[in-house]
Amino acid sequence: MDLEPGAPIAKAPVITSEDGFPHSVLRERHPELLAKVLGGVPYPPEIRLAVNGLAQEIEGPILPLSDTHGDAAQWAVWAEPYLGKSWYEVPFLWAENYFYRKLLAATGWFGPGPWQGVDPFGPQKDAELAGAAVQAELEALAGLASVPPAELLDSLLLGALWGNRADLGFQLQRPAGGEERPADANLICDHRPALLPVLSGVDHLILVTDNIGRELLPDLVLADQLLTLRPDAVVHFHVKPSPYFTSDATPIDVLKTVQRLVEGPAAAAAIGTRLREYLSAGRLTLTAHPFYVAPLTFDQAPADLQKAYAAADLTVLKGDLNYRRLVGDVAWPATTAFEEVTSYWPGRVAALRTLKSDVLVGVDQARLAELDAGEANWRTSGHYAVIQMN
Repeated sequence: MDLEPGAPIAKAPVITSEDGFPHSVLRERHPELLAKVLGGVPYPPEIRLAVNGLAQEIEGPILPLSDTHGDAAQWAVWAEPYLGKSWYEVPFLWAENYFYRKLLAATGWFGPGPWQGVDPFGPQKDAELAGAAVQAELEALAGLASVPPAELLDSLLLGALWGNRADLGFQLQRPAGGEERPADANLICDHRPALLPVLSGVDHLILVTDNIGRELLPDLVLADQLLTLRPDAVVHFHVKPSPYFTSDATPIDVLKTVQRLVEGPAAAAAIGTRLREYLSAGRLTLTAHPFYVAPLTFDQAPADLQKAYAAADLTVLKGDLNYRRLVGDVAWPATTAFEEVTSYWPGRVAALRTLKSDVLVGVDQARLAELDAGEANWRTSGHYAVIQMN
């Protein structure tokens, strides 16, 4: 499959790892992540040595891949312009992707050997799925029955947006007298009035997922609602084909989450049972395209994915990483129109994103000034969000 990148449309400066927030990700977060990987999986000495070596490599020049598995030849092409350079002077999106590709190789994910296919983030994912926070979400699903049908889709959409930043039970509780919920107040761009009518009428939806656990759970509940209300509808979950960005969902993560629903309280179990039936009937499908673990933006997506996006009534992109890939990991003025930078999209697209990095478009100038005058790190804190559609 040809994943050779085309020319991206971005016309603003590319964000590099020299910038403040990206620099802290490479310098602080990635070494912490590697320590968690080694603390979670009892890898043998040779793998532990390779993982620790990756932590040291980040502080030196970018080196070629040490393996020849899977997409290594394609990665050699992508890496060629950056070999020998500092990790901190190359495009941030590329550096992050290369880090995770190297981590999979270091942990033996590609094989051959006994560690082939072992998710280096598996213990962290399993702990979240089995934890008290997810259990509380499952119990909160009993509240679905008390939400007026006209408001249910809106509540589920907000649940899918905020993920682990606000519990689903809270999203299902409407304030009295039409008051604004705190979560609504932190929506700095809100296209729900245009999005909800489209979403309620879709027969062919693509949902490009983000994280597992409390973020994937409301995605599945939203899919169940759409499939239950529209008997001819089909929902396609696009997931990562391999472990990626620590907690991004893979096919097995989706299946584990569905099973967690099945084993939950009555309301959750009913949703989980229906989702299993939808999977078996082909109404809920899983796609794990290699593009989703490539260092590319969506304007560089291969023809088969472009065709799929064009055929869908709506494609919903979840999360911060997908947003960066949608608008380009570049320093747009935040007031740049969302419609302008996504005009290349072959169909209708919506983004549900809590802000965890600097990239941002589509914000009103007055709102931007207010935010800039307030919290210093508001773009990366995860306290604010956007719902945008083109």
